[in-house]
Amino acid sequence: MIATANASETVAAATHVAFYEDSQFLVLVAFVITIALIGKTVYQKISVALDERSEGIRRNIEEAIRLREDAQDLLASYERKQRDAANEAKEIIERAKKEAEYLIEKATTDMNALIDRRKRQAKDRIAQAEIAAREEILTATIDVALEASRRILTDKVSGKKGDALIDAAIKDLPSLL
Repeated sequence: MIATANASETVAAATHVAFYEDSQFLVLVAFVITIALIGKTVYQKISVALDERSEGIRRNIEEAIRLREDAQDLLASYERKQRDAANEAKEIIERAKKEAEYLIEKATTDMNALIDRRKRQAKDRIAQAEIAAREEILTATIDVALEASRRILTDKVSGKKGDALIDAAIKDLPSLL
């Protein structure tokens, strides 16, 4: 076997060619060039796809940032509106309380004024009724006194002298009363 190995070495040495002339080397070079071309094409396609994807991601991030800012602005706007509405509600409640207090005071004042006016009216009516009663009593007293005077004078005095006395008494009676 050693002899066979030595024989093949001699044959290989005799047939020795340069490495670039060897067919296996040329296949290897062709294989490397093919892989390089395919790799370059694949690299370019992968690079373009990754660039497009990164651009899409960047746009999505920018859109998300813009939407977030819009949402924050909208939230701030609604919070401002809510505060304004709460403040306005407080102002309305305060105005309503003041209005209610004013109406209560006005109603109390008006009621007191009405009661005072009714008291005065009642006192005035009572005073008028007293005056009317006094006048009626006075008139009735005068009538009774005149009638009594007439009867007395007609019973005791008769004739011309009686008529003159009656007339004089009648004239004097209102001033006396």
